[in-house]
Formats: sequence, structure tokens, C-alpha cells
Amino acid sequence: MYDVVLLTLGSERDAPGGGCGSGDACCGGTSDPAGKPPAAQPDAGSQTNTGGERCATPRVPVLACADELTARGARVETVTAYSDAEVDEVLARLDAPARPDGLTWPDPDSKVRLVVAAASDAQLRAVVRRLVRRYAPPPSRRPAELAGNRTVPDLPPIGVLPLDPARGGPHRDLVAQLGLPREPAAVAAAVLDGGVRRLDLLRNDGGSVTLDGALLGAADDAGRPLHWRGRVEVDDAVLSDGTDPILACAIGNAGGYATLDSLPLLTAGDPADGLVEVAVAVPVPARSTLGRKRKIRYEVRRARGRAVAVIPRDERVPFLDDGVEGELSRKRSWWTEPGAWAVYQG
Repeated sequence: MYDVVLLTLGSERDAPGGGCGSGDACCGGTSDPAGKPPAAQPDAGSQTNTGGERCATPRVPVLACADELTARGARVETVTAYSDAEVDEVLARLDAPARPDGLTWPDPDSKVRLVVAAASDAQLRAVVRRLVRRYAPPPSRRPAELAGNRTVPDLPPIGVLPLDPARGGPHRDLVAQLGLPREPAAVAAAVLDGGVRRLDLLRNDGGSVTLDGALLGAADDAGRPLHWRGRVEVDDAVLSDGTDPILACAIGNAGGYATLDSLPLLTAGDPADGLVEVAVAVPVPARSTLGRKRKIRYEVRRARGRAVAVIPRDERVPFLDDGVEGELSRKRSWWTEPGAWAVYQG
């Protein structure tokens, strides 16, 4: 018999007394960027969750999933976390017994299973980020059993219960991309009887993680992409040396992340190949068929590798990272942690 924790992230306005820690566990975990959102749009559904009303409404899928888990013999607890500390209290149940070296480590034989009821990819990312912060050892205390291409151990698998059924449509969320179950009964079956699928994780030197992808760039009030400049390197490949007027830069960890005017930026994303896919779109002037007008077409440069670094030349570059808004003002590096996190699948 398993103990299953169904974790929902509440918005700070719902919390008694308010307050939401660092923002990771808020209903979308966003910050306000300068400028407009990127002109290129994520074709996965990891959009910023601005619908605070959802967090104040009892989730029918959570209740249905809890009932199904109970009917299958699991002991179920539903928890709504309003802060990082409350998320951490739940994650502590996945800890292994105390180690001689004092490191906090996940228990591979735990009888506790975690289901994250997520209204957006950003909320799922918030939980995985707390898992990384909990279990990543300091470099000075790196244990011998940790793989050479990893900075974190195998994180405990997560069951994912989508709270927005519409995100399985044209604007797909990560659950749809990965082909995971969406209905509460199917999620319950996957958590108790399904297999575990290990997936790559992107960490970055800003202290966060990326499950799906990041999109760098901005648009004006009319939705036209604004040029920005920066150096973009993928391992030894240079996609931009800092002199190109970049329209968009997509960094993908899963199955293809963004489009620009219906042009796919990423085409070969694989969430379990140990590589990050990066694309840079730059304008290229071209003449029309009549030779009278000059129009702009897009050139997309792509590369795949273990790590990517972006060094902005402009003062601020807005971005979306798993749907969470931010702003890049200095060098940021992402690197791949192969197979670091995992999901239950049917």
C-alpha cells in the first residue's frame, strides 16, 4: 500500500495572512518583466498563469483523483501549499534515512508517492525546482556515487494531474507533449501501477530549472518582434557573435518549444536524449518576386549540445522560461542533467 500526497499550489491571495515565499509556489510564480512578451510564441502550453481565480476554486480533478486512489487502496492526503516552506514539508516525506555524510537524499524505495496537481507548466517547474534545491549536494560535498554528468541524484518520480483540460489542444502543455495521462482516473492508475519515465532537466546558473524550454525576446505593441543583440553559444558552436539583430532565441529541453510567424524554431527536441536544442532567428532581407520591394524573411540557426550560454549585449532582454516571465541582463548558462527528474506514466 502506498501513501499518496496530492499537492496543489495555492496563490498568495488565498493563503491565510498572504505571503508566498520567493514566488516559486505562487500560482504561476511569475515576475513582471519590462516590455511586451516575446513575439515568438511557445507552441507548448507553458504559458504564464494569470488566472488567479483558479487557485481560489476547489479543484474537481483533485477530488476525483483522490477518490480513485483511495478506491485502489492508497492512503491519500491532499495538501495545498502556499509557500516554498510548505512545499518543502511535503517533499521531506520523500527523503531517505539519514546518511553518514549528512546529505539529504531521496529514498529510491519510498512508499510515498507524489502527485502534483498543476494549473500550468510553471507550477510543475516550481515543485521540481524545490526538489533540486533539496537534494542537490554542495560542490564541496559531492558524493562518489553521483554520476559525473550530474549535479543532482535521481529525483523522485512525480505524478502530474493537469487542472486545465484545454491545454491538451493546440497550445499543448508538457503533459500533452510527453503523452502523459490527463484524466484523474488515468493519473491515479499511472501513479500506482504505471512505469517511471526519466527525463532530462535543464539547470541554470541563476538557480532555477527548465522542464520544457525558454524563449528570449520581446515584441512591440503591434506584436512585431523587437531586435536584440547577444552572443549565443551551444558547446563550441556560436549561433550569434553578438552583432546579429536577433528576433528570438529558443532553448528547448522537451519536444519543440516555439514558433515565429508559424515558423518552428525548434524541430528535434527530445526530452530524454541528454541534449538541449537551441535556435536563433535573425532577419534576412530578400527581394519580392517582382524585384520591386524588399521584404524580411527569417533565418533560423540551430544547434544541439550539453550546454548553452547567452550573453546579452542590450541592457535587458525579456524571456519566458517554462511560462515564467523574467528579464536577462547578464550572462546566463543552461546545462543538461540527463535523466534527472521523472514522471509516472501509464
